[in-house]
Amino acid sequence: MQEDVDSIAANVAEWTQTNEEHTDANAERAWAHPGILWGVFAIPEAEIRALPERVDGLDVVELGCGTAYFGSWLARRGARVTGVDPTPAQLATARRMIEQTGIELELVEAPAESVPLPDASFDLAVSEYGASLWADPHRWIPEAARLLRPGGLLVFLTNSTLVYLTAPDSAEEMVGTELLRDQFAMYRMQWAGAQGIEYHLSHGDWIALLRENGFEVEALHEPQPGATAENPSYYDFVDLEWAKKWPAEEIWVARRA
Repeated sequence: MQEDVDSIAANVAEWTQTNEEHTDANAERAWAHPGILWGVFAIPEAEIRALPERVDGLDVVELGCGTAYFGSWLARRGARVTGVDPTPAQLATARRMIEQTGIELELVEAPAESVPLPDASFDLAVSEYGASLWADPHRWIPEAARLLRPGGLLVFLTNSTLVYLTAPDSAEEMVGTELLRDQFAMYRMQWAGAQGIEYHLSHGDWIALLRENGFEVEALHEPQPGATAENPSYYDFVDLEWAKKWPAEEIWVARRA
Protein backbone atom coordinates (compact mmCIF):
# COMPACT_ATOMS: atom_id res chain seq x y z
CA MET A 1 0.00 0.00 0.00
CA GLN A 2 1.29 3.47 -0.91
CA GLU A 3 0.24 4.84 2.48
CA ASP A 4 2.47 2.28 4.20
CA VAL A 5 5.42 3.20 1.97
CA ASP A 6 4.93 6.91 2.71
CA SER A 7 4.57 6.23 6.45
CA ILE A 8 7.71 4.09 6.64
CA ALA A 9 9.76 6.66 4.68
CA ALA A 10 8.51 9.48 6.91
CA ASN A 11 9.38 7.57 10.06
CA VAL A 12 12.84 6.62 8.80
CA ALA A 13 13.46 10.34 8.22
CA GLU A 14 12.11 11.19 11.69
CA TRP A 15 14.28 8.62 13.44
CA THR A 16 17.40 9.38 11.42
CA GLN A 17 17.15 12.93 12.76
CA THR A 18 16.28 11.78 16.30
CA ASN A 19 19.23 9.40 16.29
CA GLU A 20 21.56 12.24 15.35
CA GLU A 21 20.09 14.59 17.97
CA HIS A 22 19.52 12.22 20.89
CA THR A 23 19.49 8.44 20.74
CA ASP A 24 23.04 7.84 19.49
CA ALA A 25 24.51 10.01 22.24
CA ASN A 26 22.40 8.26 24.88
CA ALA A 27 22.91 4.69 23.67
CA GLU A 28 25.73 3.87 26.10
CA ARG A 29 23.69 4.98 29.11
CA ALA A 30 20.61 3.08 27.90
CA TRP A 31 22.50 -0.16 27.15
CA ALA A 32 24.34 -0.01 30.49
CA HIS A 33 21.24 0.11 32.67
CA PRO A 34 21.12 -3.02 34.86
CA GLY A 35 17.32 -3.27 34.93
CA ILE A 36 14.44 -3.37 32.46
CA LEU A 37 12.61 -0.04 32.31
CA TRP A 38 9.36 0.94 30.61
CA GLY A 39 8.45 4.22 28.97
CA VAL A 40 9.41 7.84 29.40
CA PHE A 41 9.25 7.63 33.21
CA ALA A 42 11.58 4.59 33.33
CA ILE A 43 9.24 2.44 35.42
CA PRO A 44 10.96 -0.83 36.43
CA GLU A 45 9.64 -4.08 34.99
CA ALA A 46 9.73 -5.45 38.57
CA GLU A 47 6.85 -3.09 39.40
CA ILE A 48 4.79 -3.96 36.32
CA ARG A 49 5.54 -7.64 35.57
CA ALA A 50 4.48 -7.46 31.93
CA LEU A 51 7.23 -9.78 30.68
CA PRO A 52 7.72 -13.48 31.46
CA GLU A 53 9.43 -13.99 34.81
CA ARG A 54 12.37 -15.63 33.01
CA VAL A 55 13.49 -14.93 29.45
CA ASP A 56 16.66 -17.02 29.33
CA GLY A 57 16.54 -19.42 26.40
CA LEU A 58 13.64 -17.62 24.70
CA ASP A 59 13.74 -16.51 21.08
CA VAL A 60 12.73 -12.83 21.14
CA VAL A 61 11.96 -10.40 18.32
CA GLU A 62 11.90 -6.65 19.04
CA LEU A 63 9.77 -4.88 16.46
CA GLY A 64 10.94 -1.33 15.87
CA CYS A 65 14.04 -1.85 18.00
CA GLY A 66 15.72 1.51 17.30
CA THR A 67 19.13 1.40 18.99
CA ALA A 68 18.13 -1.98 20.54
CA TYR A 69 18.66 -0.98 24.18
CA PHE A 70 15.51 -2.85 25.24
CA GLY A 71 16.61 -5.95 23.37
CA SER A 72 20.06 -5.68 25.00
CA TRP A 73 18.47 -5.87 28.45
CA LEU A 74 16.73 -9.11 27.45
CA ALA A 75 19.86 -10.53 25.80
CA ARG A 76 21.83 -9.90 28.97
CA ARG A 77 19.31 -12.14 30.73
CA GLY A 78 19.90 -15.02 28.35
CA ALA A 79 17.32 -14.37 25.60
CA ARG A 80 18.24 -14.85 21.94
CA VAL A 81 17.18 -11.46 20.55
CA THR A 82 16.57 -10.30 16.99
CA GLY A 83 15.99 -6.58 16.57
CA VAL A 84 14.02 -5.36 13.55
CA ASP A 85 14.01 -1.71 12.47
CA PRO A 86 13.75 0.20 9.16
CA THR A 87 16.15 3.05 10.08
CA PRO A 88 19.81 2.45 9.07
CA ALA A 89 21.14 5.15 11.41
CA GLN A 90 19.51 3.55 14.46
CA LEU A 91 20.81 0.11 13.52
CA ALA A 92 24.31 1.56 13.04
CA THR A 93 24.17 2.79 16.63
CA ALA A 94 22.96 -0.64 17.76
CA ARG A 95 25.87 -2.32 15.94
CA ARG A 96 28.32 0.06 17.58
CA MET A 97 26.93 -0.89 20.98
CA ILE A 98 27.11 -4.62 20.16
CA GLU A 99 30.81 -4.20 19.34
CA GLN A 100 31.40 -2.08 22.42
CA THR A 101 29.58 -4.30 24.93
CA GLY A 102 29.91 -7.77 23.47
CA ILE A 103 26.18 -8.35 24.02
CA GLU A 104 24.96 -10.51 21.15
CA LEU A 105 21.90 -9.50 19.13
CA GLU A 106 20.87 -10.15 15.55
CA LEU A 107 19.74 -7.06 13.64
CA VAL A 108 17.44 -6.95 10.60
CA GLU A 109 16.78 -3.79 8.58
CA ALA A 110 13.07 -3.95 7.79
CA PRO A 111 9.77 -2.32 8.76
CA ALA A 112 7.60 -4.17 11.27
CA GLU A 113 4.84 -4.20 8.64
CA SER A 114 6.89 -6.67 6.54
CA VAL A 115 9.54 -8.69 8.38
CA PRO A 116 11.76 -11.02 6.28
CA LEU A 117 11.91 -13.78 8.92
CA PRO A 118 10.27 -17.23 8.97
CA ASP A 119 6.88 -18.05 10.47
CA ALA A 120 6.71 -19.30 14.07
CA SER A 121 10.32 -18.35 14.87
CA PHE A 122 9.86 -16.64 18.24
CA ASP A 123 8.53 -17.19 21.76
CA LEU A 124 8.22 -13.49 22.61
CA ALA A 125 7.62 -10.33 20.56
CA VAL A 126 8.19 -6.96 22.22
CA SER A 127 7.88 -3.32 21.25
CA GLU A 128 8.52 -0.35 23.49
CA TYR A 129 7.53 2.76 21.50
CA GLY A 130 8.69 1.01 18.34
CA ALA A 131 6.26 -0.68 15.98
CA SER A 132 3.67 -0.17 18.70
CA LEU A 133 3.54 3.55 17.85
CA TRP A 134 5.26 3.99 14.48
CA ALA A 135 3.93 1.10 12.37
CA ASP A 136 0.45 0.52 10.99
CA PRO A 137 -1.19 -1.82 13.53
CA HIS A 138 -3.30 -3.48 10.83
CA ARG A 139 -0.01 -4.58 9.26
CA TRP A 140 2.36 -5.18 12.18
CA ILE A 141 -0.03 -7.08 14.48
CA PRO A 142 -0.56 -9.78 11.79
CA GLU A 143 3.22 -9.90 11.35
CA ALA A 144 3.72 -10.37 15.10
CA ALA A 145 1.15 -13.19 15.04
CA ARG A 146 2.94 -14.82 12.09
CA LEU A 147 6.35 -14.61 13.75
CA LEU A 148 5.22 -16.06 17.09
CA ARG A 149 4.98 -19.74 17.87
CA PRO A 150 1.66 -21.06 19.24
CA GLY A 151 1.44 -19.88 22.84
CA GLY A 152 3.96 -17.10 22.18
CA LEU A 153 3.60 -13.77 23.95
CA LEU A 154 3.29 -10.23 22.53
CA VAL A 155 4.12 -7.35 24.89
CA PHE A 156 4.06 -3.74 23.69
CA LEU A 157 4.01 -0.23 25.14
CA THR A 158 2.52 2.85 23.53
CA ASN A 159 0.90 6.18 24.43
CA SER A 160 -2.35 5.98 26.35
CA THR A 161 -5.66 6.91 24.79
CA LEU A 162 -5.90 9.85 27.22
CA VAL A 163 -2.57 11.26 26.01
CA TYR A 164 -3.79 11.14 22.43
CA LEU A 165 -7.10 12.80 23.28
CA THR A 166 -5.57 15.62 25.38
CA ALA A 167 -2.42 16.40 23.38
CA PRO A 168 -2.30 19.70 21.43
CA ASP A 169 -1.68 19.46 17.69
CA SER A 170 1.94 20.57 18.04
CA ALA A 171 4.45 17.92 19.06
CA GLU A 172 6.28 20.66 20.97
CA GLU A 173 3.44 21.23 23.47
CA MET A 174 2.57 19.26 26.61
CA VAL A 175 -0.61 17.25 27.06
CA GLY A 176 -3.32 19.04 29.02
CA THR A 177 -6.60 18.33 30.78
CA GLU A 178 -9.12 19.05 27.99
CA LEU A 179 -10.38 16.61 25.37
CA LEU A 180 -9.11 17.99 22.06
CA ARG A 181 -9.88 15.31 19.47
CA ASP A 182 -12.36 12.65 18.49
CA GLN A 183 -11.72 9.19 19.93
CA PHE A 184 -13.71 7.57 17.14
CA ALA A 185 -11.29 9.08 14.59
CA MET A 186 -8.17 7.60 16.21
CA TYR A 187 -5.76 5.97 13.79
CA ARG A 188 -3.07 7.62 11.66
CA MET A 189 -1.66 10.86 13.10
CA GLN A 190 0.99 13.35 12.03
CA TRP A 191 1.58 16.06 14.61
CA ALA A 192 2.19 19.64 13.47
CA GLY A 193 5.91 20.22 12.94
CA ALA A 194 6.76 16.50 12.92
CA GLN A 195 8.00 14.36 10.03
CA GLY A 196 6.93 11.03 11.45
CA ILE A 197 3.54 9.36 11.34
CA GLU A 198 2.13 7.71 14.47
CA TYR A 199 -0.70 5.22 14.86
CA HIS A 200 -3.16 5.22 17.76
CA LEU A 201 -6.06 2.89 18.50
CA SER A 202 -8.73 2.96 21.17
CA HIS A 203 -8.85 0.09 23.65
CA GLY A 204 -11.83 -1.45 21.89
CA ASP A 205 -10.06 -1.36 18.53
CA TRP A 206 -6.88 -2.87 20.01
CA ILE A 207 -8.86 -5.73 21.52
CA ALA A 208 -10.72 -6.38 18.28
CA LEU A 209 -7.51 -6.31 16.20
CA LEU A 210 -5.64 -8.62 18.56
CA ARG A 211 -8.51 -11.13 18.63
CA GLU A 212 -8.83 -11.05 14.83
CA ASN A 213 -5.19 -12.13 14.65
CA GLY A 214 -5.46 -15.01 17.08
CA PHE A 215 -4.38 -13.28 20.28
CA GLU A 216 -5.97 -13.53 23.72
CA VAL A 217 -5.46 -10.39 25.80
CA GLU A 218 -3.93 -11.28 29.16
CA ALA A 219 -3.32 -7.83 30.63
CA LEU A 220 -3.49 -4.11 30.04
CA HIS A 221 -1.10 -2.25 32.34
CA GLU A 222 -1.45 1.51 32.87
CA PRO A 223 1.77 2.35 34.75
CA GLN A 224 1.83 5.13 37.31
CA PRO A 225 5.24 6.73 37.99
CA GLY A 226 6.51 6.08 41.52
CA ALA A 227 7.94 8.39 44.16
CA THR A 228 11.45 8.37 42.66
CA ALA A 229 10.36 9.03 39.04
CA GLU A 230 11.58 12.18 37.30
CA ASN A 231 10.28 14.30 34.45
CA PRO A 232 11.48 13.03 31.07
CA SER A 233 14.60 14.80 29.84
CA TYR A 234 13.91 14.46 26.11
CA TYR A 235 10.52 12.91 25.32
CA ASP A 236 8.78 15.62 27.31
CA PHE A 237 5.23 15.52 25.92
CA VAL A 238 3.87 14.76 29.39
CA ASP A 239 5.05 15.74 32.86
CA LEU A 240 5.21 13.84 36.12
CA GLU A 241 2.33 15.68 37.77
CA TRP A 242 -0.01 14.75 34.89
CA ALA A 243 1.17 11.13 34.75
CA LYS A 244 0.58 10.60 38.48
CA LYS A 245 -3.11 11.44 37.96
CA TRP A 246 -3.85 9.75 34.64
CA PRO A 247 -2.18 6.95 32.63
CA ALA A 248 0.28 8.41 30.14
CA GLU A 249 1.25 5.03 28.71
CA GLU A 250 -0.21 1.55 28.36
CA ILE A 251 1.39 -1.87 28.10
CA TRP A 252 -0.54 -4.64 26.37
CA VAL A 253 0.12 -8.33 26.99
CA ALA A 254 -1.46 -10.81 24.56
CA ARG A 255 -0.84 -14.51 23.92
CA ARG A 256 -0.92 -16.24 20.54
CA ALA A 257 -3.66 -18.84 20.90
